Amino acid sequence: MRGLNWDQLRIFLATAEAGSLRKAAETLGIGHATVRRGITRLEEHLDTRLFDRSADGLTPTQPGEILIDHARLVERETNRIARRLSGLDADPSGVIRVSMPPSFAQGLFAPILADFTEKHPNIEVQVIGTNRFSDLTRLEADISIRAAYRVDDDVVGRRLVRYVTAAFATPDYLAKRPDLTVGDGAEAHWIGYGGDTNWVADTPFPNAIARHMLPEIFMQLEAAAYGLGMAWVPAFLGDLDPRLVRVPGVQVEPNRSIWLLLHGDLRNTARVRAFVDHAAESIARDKSRFTQ
Repeated sequence: MRGLNWDQLRIFLATAEAGSLRKAAETLGIGHATVRRGITRLEEHLDTRLFDRSADGLTPTQPGEILIDHARLVERETNRIARRLSGLDADPSGVIRVSMPPSFAQGLFAPILADFTEKHPNIEVQVIGTNRFSDLTRLEADISIRAAYRVDDDVVGRRLVRYVTAAFATPDYLAKRPDLTVGDGAEAHWIGYGGDTNWVADTPFPNAIARHMLPEIFMQLEAAAYGLGMAWVPAFLGDLDPRLVRVPGVQVEPNRSIWLLLHGDLRNTARVRAFVDHAAESIARDKSRFTQ
């Protein structure tokens, strides 16, 4: 029997983890037909069925379960080799992939990227805007800029700065509520951001009602700018919107930290090191923006 094809194994592993051909195709960024063809060819090569099909999706057969462990081992080794080869790079040129929350891409990253591009014109930066934590060990990104209280990943990390949150609203919204009082806020609204409203009790206006559920920070700020209520967001992002002001009398509160993460195998790669050092220095120079 010929050796196993890594591309087919990659498709198989993504399908096993996703539970369907469609979800695997979305994860891999390839067509549904390509995924189906890869699974079929692998099953033909091994002369065994790897999945049981049902209305609920795909479930690995016993041979499929055995192959999952093998595929994960091959994936780890393939990624390790790719990282080590990338780490041999000494010329600050080429492509780096940086994942970050979409709000950071707009409100934090643009000036850093502009200055970095001027200094390193031969490095292309590809941004992955996502609120999901990218798995650096699986090469989903080269660098991750993340907002978190702590980081437990097996990666090299720099904790850059701990930012504060503040309350924002339009001057007109505040003018219509002259009796708005810290500790009460019954006549006001918060712009919601999650599936529950338990967080309201811990805000400066615990009696305000959370209205609407907007998952992105800039969606919350836009809603606040249209007078729908107050937004409780990172101050360094809220301060960017000239339509909004900080709600008077409300103290800022320390929140998460901004982390700059990369896999240890890439720390000596010239283009990665150049970006990490530049981003860290840029944020350090403007530290007060995040802490006041």
